[in-house]
Amino acid sequence: MLLRRDVLKGLGAGGIGSLPLATVLADPKLARAAAGMLDTVSIDLSGGKTVSASLAMPTVLPAPTMILIHEWWGLNNQIKAVAAEFANKGAIALAIDLMDGQVATTPDQARAQMGAVGDNPDVAVETCVAWADWLRSHDGSNGKLGTCGWCFGGGWSLNTSIATPVDATVIYYGRVNKTAEEVATLKGPVLGHFATQDGFINQDMVGGFEAAMAEAGKDLTVHWYDADHAFANPTSARYDEGDAALAWDRTMAFLSEQLGMPG
Repeated sequence: MLLRRDVLKGLGAGGIGSLPLATVLADPKLARAAAGMLDTVSIDLSGGKTVSASLAMPTVLPAPTMILIHEWWGLNNQIKAVAAEFANKGAIALAIDLMDGQVATTPDQARAQMGAVGDNPDVAVETCVAWADWLRSHDGSNGKLGTCGWCFGGGWSLNTSIATPVDATVIYYGRVNKTAEEVATLKGPVLGHFATQDGFINQDMVGGFEAAMAEAGKDLTVHWYDADHAFANPTSARYDEGDAALAWDRTMAFLSEQLGMPG
């Protein structure tokens, strides 16, 4: 049996270390241990609302910065553990919270949380932009900023990059139903991971996104996987180990090229 001190030793000071990311994400105890290594940071929005996020720092600075955006479940230990791995790969990783600290345990709860964000998207946009500004001014930044999100967070990864200049955007099966006019503000290239069996983020939606990006003259790379929605989440029944690993490798290569992330 792994004791907590053994887990932390395996994770190392800067990230997940020698333990495979999928192993950590699939085990609640390992994910909790990784999440516990992050620092909580807070800022105030224009209306006085305080928002918090979880910060993971790399061992070498300066470094590129990354905004990570959670699934519809909220900012849980899994996403925090992914932030720890991003830091292990050489980035200042900030896992932000768009659901006021709520973490769902059932699909109904998650759906309600996601609906609440949709009812007041201006607050979510301001939150994302405020954290982007915070990272840009971070003393350890190398001046590069990227976003990455999954499912609900995949859509908000794109929304963030539309709302404020970002050097690289990664989308894991998020909503991309945008027009050419909406994506015209994008600064950096976009990488998208999508699943052929996904009944939500389907080929019609992604095809429309590709057309909008082409019309706007924006750089987009799309990868399709013979998998279903949430294929990169080891706790999902639809998890696909091979496709998740391939998508991760492609993400790391993309961020290395665009942000100078050492990996």
